Amino acid sequence: MLKKIAIAAAGLGVLVAGSAFAYDRYMESIEGPEYTVLRSDGDIELREYAPIIVAEVWSEGTREQANGQGFRRLAAYIFAEDRGGEEIAMTSPVMQDAEEREEIAMTSPVMQDAGGEGRWRTRFVMPAEYTLETLPPAPDDITLTEVPARRMAVVQFSGNARNADLAEREEQLRNWMAENGLEAARGAEYAFYDPPSVPGVMRRNEVMIPVE
Repeated sequence: MLKKIAIAAAGLGVLVAGSAFAYDRYMESIEGPEYTVLRSDGDIELREYAPIIVAEVWSEGTREQANGQGFRRLAAYIFAEDRGGEEIAMTSPVMQDAEEREEIAMTSPVMQDAGGEGRWRTRFVMPAEYTLETLPPAPDDITLTEVPARRMAVVQFSGNARNADLAEREEQLRNWMAENGLEAARGAEYAFYDPPSVPGVMRRNEVMIPVE
């Protein structure tokens, strides 16, 4: 299992063996969700995403705890550690969001406390070659589902994606949405493109908010 996760985190080897250019080429070889940029404003983009199939699992605890638990559980599925059959290629990014609480108004400047304990969902995007029918069956605690096409406001940033960074970027994104007359459809989602072995300055992270 650890060996398989190490393979998924192969960015470290690329960094040791080559340059930032080599690492960029490595990341370009990793499949990710398809989208069209509708508007760009510095670090912020309005994107139209095509439908995607994801494997998702729920975990409880702080965001960091849930992210680690969710990643390991989903990695066991795609690397066929707890099932028979073929392995599934690793994709990027790893996506995370919190279970929404109805008592929090949708107009709240920052929808969720990124550092608080709660119930968190971790998602791996499945390679485009698969359908729900052709994916290997998942264990009971992992759900395979299709996320329909949707429009997302996204702010991209580099660094270690600490809770304070996520909250700051979410507030920046919500302010931009308000200035451009865009209404949030639900709470924020986080996208992490790189393994922890990659230096913070080179890590790509995003805060994403579905738009009505």
